Amino acid sequence: MRPQNSILPPPADWDFRGADTKRLTHGLHPYPAMMIPQIAERLIDRYGARAKTLFDPYCGTGSSLLEANIHGIDAVGTDLNPLARMIARAKTVRLDCQKTDLYLRHVNERLFKERMNGAKPPPPPPVKNIDFWFSKKVQRELAVARAVIDEIADPDVRRFLLVGFGETARECSYTRNGEFKLYRMKAAQMERFSPDVFGVLMAKLTRNFAAMKEYVSSVENAGQTTVFDFNTVECIPADILPPESVDIVVTSPPYGDSRTTVAYGQFSRMANEWLGYEAAAAVDSQLMGGKTGRAANQNDSESLGCGRLDDAVGRVEKQSAARAREIRSFYRDYRRSIANVAAAVKAGGFACYVVGNRKSKGVVLPTDAATRAYFKENGFRRAGVFVRNIPNKRMPAKNSPSNVAGDCDATMTQEHIIVMKKPAAGSVRRFNSSVAG
Repeated sequence: MRPQNSILPPPADWDFRGADTKRLTHGLHPYPAMMIPQIAERLIDRYGARAKTLFDPYCGTGSSLLEANIHGIDAVGTDLNPLARMIARAKTVRLDCQKTDLYLRHVNERLFKERMNGAKPPPPPPVKNIDFWFSKKVQRELAVARAVIDEIADPDVRRFLLVGFGETARECSYTRNGEFKLYRMKAAQMERFSPDVFGVLMAKLTRNFAAMKEYVSSVENAGQTTVFDFNTVECIPADILPPESVDIVVTSPPYGDSRTTVAYGQFSRMANEWLGYEAAAAVDSQLMGGKTGRAANQNDSESLGCGRLDDAVGRVEKQSAARAREIRSFYRDYRRSIANVAAAVKAGGFACYVVGNRKSKGVVLPTDAATRAYFKENGFRRAGVFVRNIPNKRMPAKNSPSNVAGDCDATMTQEHIIVMKKPAAGSVRRFNSSVAG
């Protein structure tokens, strides 16, 4: 019999090939590098059967939060991206479907009247380079649609409708919608591109409403979710999650150097700006490691707390000191975040992290090993490590890490699922400045 804590080979049952990853409200809005719900479901089944509170410290659009609610578990999430927070709240709040249907009919009728009347639209929000990314026609129609949705009095329904609006804004822009990063269509494509904004919006809202009705009708005794914007690198507010109050953590942390790996902020910028969020262009710089200045006083020769990681970063540094500095900034932030998350977990509780070992300068960065090391230094023990193949990845098979034409490297094709347990008894070493490095 294989030891319980041994590293397993890539088993087909963690790949979930052909699974419906958009079931219920999981498909309300696309988002980069989403954790598929089947992983969260299995982790909750295995390690959170008696859990009352689940925490996701980098919740994105809320895959783990929704799965917790489906299991009757209350969930708390936090994310620095306004669009992600809005989607997470929208997919976990169970709407009054009869009332929502009436609001949808109202929106459809109002858009029809606006189309027929041709009234002067309200001014659009301050979207950066708006004429570069949107035709005048699309600008007018998006401004009208946003004004119509803003008339909805119910805040939960209005948020739900704005999720569809955010996706519509990106889809009707000149961005190449098969990309997460911001690239504009070629001139010939732009000449032929004339989307029906109102039609696209109503299709999104109709699809999302069908998903909400299925969720409400098929899930009884659902848990409740609250979503915040605090940064776990800095702290976890005790009035939100007191120390040792979390039964299980299920999360997929952002990749380091997201600007060149998975550009969460770039993907979200169009929607965030049309939704009126300030500093939409600065999201990527706010993520872990996004501000290398945070580590300006750090000793670059000091260990990052994981021998394999130190070795990998050393090899990157031989090629680029600047890139090595960015990597160190990310893992220092990641280490602080894990220390804060560890303190919030109850004795006997679990932390489940789904991570990818990205490459930089052709060097694989062992985030899986670093994750285990950082939890171990906070008193956790390994409860399981699984490796899964990533089928149907919505990422290119190769990317250009240097943004130089012809300079390509393979992207990640596997994920590591790290499960760590906080001992039921005994002291847990607290994180301090000497551990932070």
